[in-house]
Formats: sequence, structure tokens, C-alpha cells
Amino acid sequence: MHLGSSERLGGMPEAQRHMQATTRLTTEKRAAIIGCLVEGMSMRAISRTQGVSRNTIDKLLVDLGTACADYQDAALRDLDIARVEADEIWSFCYAKQKNVPEDFRDTEGYGDVWTWVAIDADTKLVPSWLVGERTMDDCFVFLNDLRSRIKVGNRVQLTSDGFRAYPPVVDALWRNGIDYGIVVKEYKSPTAEEARKYSPSTCTSIQKTALTGNPDPTKISTSYVERQNLTMRMGMRRFTRLTNAFSKKIENHAHAIGLHFMHYNFCRTHVTLTKRYGKPTTPAMAAGVATYPWSLTQIAELLD
Repeated sequence: MHLGSSERLGGMPEAQRHMQATTRLTTEKRAAIIGCLVEGMSMRAISRTQGVSRNTIDKLLVDLGTACADYQDAALRDLDIARVEADEIWSFCYAKQKNVPEDFRDTEGYGDVWTWVAIDADTKLVPSWLVGERTMDDCFVFLNDLRSRIKVGNRVQLTSDGFRAYPPVVDALWRNGIDYGIVVKEYKSPTAEEARKYSPSTCTSIQKTALTGNPDPTKISTSYVERQNLTMRMGMRRFTRLTNAFSKKIENHAHAIGLHFMHYNFCRTHVTLTKRYGKPTTPAMAAGVATYPWSLTQIAELLD
């Protein structure tokens, strides 16, 4: 049962009920809630279907997001990666940038939020991501983290979009030790009818350019990371457009993304990988950091 913060149950204050509700959650109930979260249900919908306070779900998300991020930070190291695609996906917290109150303008966590994502094109593993702004500073933090997770000595082919921050950061981090190319896509402006129906813009041209080293032209692509963007929008309610399900706190936004990638990397079997290996295979298995698909219960047990 979901109760507002000013309501009482048997004379017990809301904060105390929230604390006891969190303590009472069994591993099986946590797993059920996790399943709802990673399948794109909103927190209010989970509260209604699972009979758990929204505050309890919020607390679970914070604790679990932290645990998932910490686990992956330790596990996704010394990766044998040869081909990486990188991209940034837009969302917002609290309000869209144009609607952010004057008092919160230029304050972190209000308005536009960008999630930087890197994906291994061969194993489909997402070894690195960053929630922040679309700036050169965040680009450096993101790519530096990615580089630290790749096995020493591996020469990587990296592809990104045409965002101007990438080339100088790639040069600073790898110098000539990388094969790097970019993909620049141009879109035509939507017609009035297309804009009214919220139709996506039509891509009119794709230009591929090798910038550093000797990248394979046939593998200069951002297709896999763009498909991952779709997976994120489908798997996290916070990324759904034209709803009121957007994140209200940047911290919860980051925790939800940590949980999403834990499920994607370790639990969710990939069709292409399964065909390749002849058995249900997750990206983590293909990358050699897991030997079997994790269950939702195992994710829940990260809190035990």
C-alpha cells in the first residue's frame, strides 16, 4: 500500500514505517522489484503491483544502484577489447533545460543530463558509462575510465560520433596507440506534419572519417551503441519521452543506470551471442568475466 508522507499507519511515523518496510523486504521481493525496474516500469506502478511503499523502492534503488556500480567497477577490468563504439544519450532531471527555475540554472542535476556509453562491438559488453554533461571534461573522464579497463597492449579501434570533444581527448589519452574514426550523420528538418506526430528525423547522409591510426573502414560504425541507446530507453522508464516519468534527482538517475547495466551485462542473454556460442550467453560471459547468466535473485543478493 502506498501512503503519502503525511499519513500514518497505526500511529507509526512514515519514516519509521519506511525503515521497517525496507528491512522486511525478502531477497525474493527485492528480485521481483528489480525485475520490474529493469523492464521499464515506473516506481509508482511497481508500488501498486508489488504492494511496496514508493519510498522503500527508492531506498532499494539507491542501495542496489551503488552495489551494482561497485561490483562492475571491480569486475570489468583487464578486458580483451578490440573494437569499441562510444556515444552520448540525452535525458533530463527535474525539468527540461528551458523550464529549470532561475535559482537552479547552471546547477548540476537540473536540466539536461547526458549519459556517455561505450560498448564492445564484439561481445556487446558495456564496460564504461558516465552520467554528466556533454563537455570536454566529462569526455576525458569517460574515455580515461574506458582506457583503464582495457587490457594493456591491446590496440583498440574506437568509433564515436562527430562531437568535437572526442578527437583532442582521444589524442591526449592514446596518442598514436589507437585506430580512431568518426561517423557524422546529417538529418533533414522534419515537416510540420512529422513534427506534429513526433516522427524521427530522416537521415540524409552518413560520412565516415578515419582520424587516427589505420581503422578498418568497414568497422567505423556506431550502430551497436545506438542500439544500446534504444535498449536504455526501453528498459528505463526515466528515459521515456513525453511522459512525467523523468528523473527528479540526478542521484536516482545514476543509480537506475547502474542497475540497468548490471542486468544488461550479467543477466540478459543476447540473441547474437547465444547463436554464436550455442547456449544462452550474456555480454559478461562473452567477455570472460562471468561463466553463466545471473539471475535477478543474485543481483538482489549483492545487498546481503
